[in-house]
Amino acid sequence: MGLGKKTFLFLIFLLIGFGVFFWIIKIVGWQGIKEAISRIKGWQGLSILGLSFLIIIVSTWKWREVLKSQGVSVSFAELLKLYLGGFSILFLAPMIVFGGEIFRSYALGKRKGVPFSKRLASVFIDRVLEYTVQFLLLFFGVLFFLFKIGFSSLKITLFLGGIFLVFILVLTFFYFKVFRKESLLQFFLEKFLRKKISENNRFLEVEKEVFKFFHPKAKWMWKGFGLAFLRSAVALLRTWVLIIFLGKVLGFVSVVSVLGFSYLSLMLPIPTAIGSHEAAQFFVFKFLELPVTAAPAFTMIIRGAELIIALIGVLILFKIGFGLIKNILLDTISKFTLNFNNNNKHYNNK
Repeated sequence: MGLGKKTFLFLIFLLIGFGVFFWIIKIVGWQGIKEAISRIKGWQGLSILGLSFLIIIVSTWKWREVLKSQGVSVSFAELLKLYLGGFSILFLAPMIVFGGEIFRSYALGKRKGVPFSKRLASVFIDRVLEYTVQFLLLFFGVLFFLFKIGFSSLKITLFLGGIFLVFILVLTFFYFKVFRKESLLQFFLEKFLRKKISENNRFLEVEKEVFKFFHPKAKWMWKGFGLAFLRSAVALLRTWVLIIFLGKVLGFVSVVSVLGFSYLSLMLPIPTAIGSHEAAQFFVFKFLELPVTAAPAFTMIIRGAELIIALIGVLILFKIGFGLIKNILLDTISKFTLNFNNNNKHYNNK
């Protein structure tokens, strides 16, 4: 996809997000939102920012453990920089499919010389661990929510049930194939493109790395899942704390529902989840009998904290990006000079 199409998609999704955002604001009213936000003191805002950054720390730790399981050792500080850069892409431009992962993999190869198969497999494994745990929380969160409202709406139940069925089928198929070490790449190429993949294909090496990690008896797999659960536990704590700061106290089950709907809102490729997050929380706050004015306040505060982190990531992205461009140019010049000198020697020998 060209740069023009990506920019066009970015603007379209952003406009849709803003449209939904202002629609929710119109229903709720600015005054109520301002009153809800005004309850948040400076130290409380810093607490939410600190918990948001802790989520990034745990995520980086998880990625480092995945790399260690592959025999790759990279400093935590270096991985944190790359993770922040990838997070900024994921947060600000989610329509670039796997943009954050591609950046992390590419930068890891260029800066640390990590082999293609290991670096690409590491970001893929990292994302699978995260999505698996997020789906479980989403599943139980929405299930608790449906029990809370008594399955009163058949349309809502069928819609959410359809989403879960798709996710369950995808995850079941993925883990079934991976645990049996059956090539997913070959399966999709044969089924949809009617092609066979060469045994020397680099992506088969990536798949082998994935198979190695996802082994029921491998301790690193369970450690990876443990860290993915820890990441979501911090997100759950952030949700619970922020709702208390906004003047309400919720039980554990209801907090899981709020976080589950946060994850549901991230399924749409809208920059910073603007609009989609407001709509999801407006819906869940209303049925949980929370003040609907607190829903946009909740999402704005979370988004504000994550935006600060994303902007730090953008700075790192520019710094690393310029460094990578410089290295590529130097490599190109070096190769050109080497070829030029070799050609001169060959000419002189003649």
